[in-house]
Amino acid sequence: MSALAFASPFVLIALVVLPAIWWLLKLTPPRPKREVFPPLAILLKLTKRDETPARSPWWLTLLRMVLASLVILAIANPIINPDRTEIVAGKPLALMIDNGWASAEDWDDRVHAAENLINAADEASQPVMMVFTADKAHAARPVSVSQARERLAASQPRPLKPERARAAEALSEAFEQTPPGTLALISDGLTSEGDAEAMNLLAGSGAPEIVVSTAPGEPPAALTRVENDADATRIFATRADTGRAADMTVNAYDIEGRAIASAPLRFDTGVNTASTEIRAPFEVRNDFARIAIDSAENAGAVQLLDDGFRRRRVALVGGAPDNEAQPLLTPAYYLEKAIAPYADLITSDAETMPEKADELLEQNPSVLLLSDVGTMPEETHAAIESWVESGGTLIRFAGPRLAASGGDDSLLPVRLRLGERAFGGAMSWSAPQSLAPFPPESPFYGLPAPDDIAVTRQVLAEPSVSLSEHTWASLADGTPLVTEARLGDGQLVLFHTSSDANWSNLPISGYFVEMLRRIVNLSRASTISNGNGVGAALLPPYRMLDASGTLASDVSDAKPFAERAGDGRTADYEHPPGLYGTADGFVALNLFGPDDQLSPFDINAPGNNVRQQAIGQTAAISLKPWLLAAALVLLIVDGIIILLMNGALTRLRLRRSATLMFLLAILASLPMLMIIPENARAQMSDSEIAELLYETHLAYVETGEADVDRISERGLKGLSNFIAYRTALEPGDPIGVDPATDELAFYPLIYWPVSASAPMPSQEAIARIEAYMRNGGTVLFDTRDEYSPLGSGAVSPNTERLRAILNGIDVPPLEPVPEGHVLTRSFYLLSDFPGRYDGSPLWVEARAGSDDVSALQMSGGDGVSPIIITGNDFAGAWAINADSTPMLPTVPENPRQRQLAYRTGVNIVMYMLTGNYKADQVHIPALLERLGQ
Repeated sequence: MSALAFASPFVLIALVVLPAIWWLLKLTPPRPKREVFPPLAILLKLTKRDETPARSPWWLTLLRMVLASLVILAIANPIINPDRTEIVAGKPLALMIDNGWASAEDWDDRVHAAENLINAADEASQPVMMVFTADKAHAARPVSVSQARERLAASQPRPLKPERARAAEALSEAFEQTPPGTLALISDGLTSEGDAEAMNLLAGSGAPEIVVSTAPGEPPAALTRVENDADATRIFATRADTGRAADMTVNAYDIEGRAIASAPLRFDTGVNTASTEIRAPFEVRNDFARIAIDSAENAGAVQLLDDGFRRRRVALVGGAPDNEAQPLLTPAYYLEKAIAPYADLITSDAETMPEKADELLEQNPSVLLLSDVGTMPEETHAAIESWVESGGTLIRFAGPRLAASGGDDSLLPVRLRLGERAFGGAMSWSAPQSLAPFPPESPFYGLPAPDDIAVTRQVLAEPSVSLSEHTWASLADGTPLVTEARLGDGQLVLFHTSSDANWSNLPISGYFVEMLRRIVNLSRASTISNGNGVGAALLPPYRMLDASGTLASDVSDAKPFAERAGDGRTADYEHPPGLYGTADGFVALNLFGPDDQLSPFDINAPGNNVRQQAIGQTAAISLKPWLLAAALVLLIVDGIIILLMNGALTRLRLRRSATLMFLLAILASLPMLMIIPENARAQMSDSEIAELLYETHLAYVETGEADVDRISERGLKGLSNFIAYRTALEPGDPIGVDPATDELAFYPLIYWPVSASAPMPSQEAIARIEAYMRNGGTVLFDTRDEYSPLGSGAVSPNTERLRAILNGIDVPPLEPVPEGHVLTRSFYLLSDFPGRYDGSPLWVEARAGSDDVSALQMSGGDGVSPIIITGNDFAGAWAINADSTPMLPTVPENPRQRQLAYRTGVNIVMYMLTGNYKADQVHIPALLERLGQ
């Protein structure tokens, strides 16, 4: 049952005067009697006494009484579901607020609940003690109500797991000096580590009870693991509420934030884990950069992916001949079984070593495995060495052939002794050796020390001062088992034992699979490795995941992260979830790991007086507008009745009567129009949509500044006229748009004049602009200040505003328009892009993968950059008056510069509409030659 309360209950006293109002309203004016000429007849009747009715009709009086009652009730302001917050007077209010990842989606409800408690403390003149469970530091001492409101307004949800035990400990220390009267926990509804300890600490505060407020509905689900198997990407999730089945969707996004694959995810009733898979070619799956639950806006619903997720292409060359009849005796068999779960293995059927090497290296593998390959032909050795220096990873395994070659080989990480060393033989006093614990600088660090691995043979490295620096794994006697060295941009790795079970039982253990997986994962992470090739260097924060699950460039709260491949670390206070490294290579740190599971928060701790209540279940609804609207309708009805009773309407002609009735009907419907949803009034009509589809329009963002918007509108008008005169395209009039409310999909290009004095765009507007760019649209940002918007020197206020806007957008890497770019020849041949000024470069999305000017394929949709940035004030150069004369002079004033500015605009528009078709001009000589034939 919904509760009802009055904001101003004392106004209801006015209801006692309703009888007096009844007496005053019972009279109505006398109805005028209608008379016709002659005037003499009227004069004869003047002696008649005027008659006044003693009382009005009862139904009219009742209507007026209802109207008066509605006005009184409206002034009293009745509220459905009022906020009823009571605290214990005489002692401080203690607040513990969960602001972790699960609080992001309903954070406003939590803030509202906390505000109600603080308001109650204000009325009781009590201080407030407040802590947030996902904050690194806790200031639990009592503060004034105004300070508490400021802290609450400045608080934000964080992409971390809450730690209630730390927050409760801080409160408990404050309780020793100031015991609380009311202790409230605004919880996210999920269990966190140390909850029992936290509840016991809170129970010892001396508060009469602990009030735990949780949001109604199901807590959010989280993704815990993503595996890129041979045939599909498998995604694992967990949830806390198992009461009913739930259907969700997970999306896979590329590095530019575009959704490129999706899959359904279903939680069955009574089960808190689920999994799904995305089946696609591994080339497509290697483009996955982020997996997220659709429509979920929290950090737990996201799994960031890095280079370690991508499947590698691994080439295998065995020195021993294949033995199809006895595969278990073939070294390649064990490597194939170990590599297949996480990489794509390629082999060659060529007969000779040079042919095999050439065939495999042509397929550009990430890793090359050489199993017991000793001496190689010079051309093969040179080809492999060049491939490693270019960034490849070579993994070699010992065997009889390698032991026999020995010596100094540039494709070995260390110098080897000739021959092999045997343990446990008939002529040996030593027993088979086990593995020693892995050193911290090894990529294998974190694996438990194996006690069931036995090595009976190995090749020995020549002792040297630097041998320990190259050792990733060693035997119990200290001799190296796995060594590593850098060669150019690549890496050399040697297993000093064989890849089959003849020299050790390592190849038939799970350690072999994990060791190879970690080395293979390093093959594409060389740009973020330290000098030894191990991914254990301190990686700077690159992009951080915020509480809503989006990547942001604000890295102020993060410290450099020391990541070792495969150590399975998850986020903490000093290392929030996100990407650590640089644009050239990074490591993903996620909030949840493979072993994490969600469960509901258990508030029924033994011995604790705990009471649970819901927050944000139903919003408080004021009936005041509805009562006033109803009173207005009754007032209009009363007026119509009086007009009818006095005969005023009968003296009007039929047409005038109909007009008056129509106007009265509109007035009577105004209260109903007031409650029509705003989005319903903002819907576009079919004719408006058809007009936008029929004709191409250029759009500009309305900044709210009249002068700036007028120049934008006249600038795009001038450009549209120039395009219609010079090309076959005839654009319509430019249209001003509000990104927060208007549909942007109709416009191929949106011009955004950045102004520091204009209001900052809302987050909704920025999010819709980002969606527009992600779906194929292009936004031309113009700071109009001639400074380079991305330069490292002093910047203008407009450029600062641009940076603030782009801070909330996943912007791709940018570069000034390079030589040979499609923009330089989409219609005119241009080498410069001036506007009203001619000092700022034109920035576009950087071309992926090559610095060669012939590599014209862009990374955006159809080769079109989703963002263009300039400071040259294009609209100022394009703007024209009503008589087609220029509105503003160029700086310096130069007709040639204005002509080039128009040509720049034409090239940009043609680039938007036609994509990268001009990139195929490289084939023009061949096409002309064929036409000549």
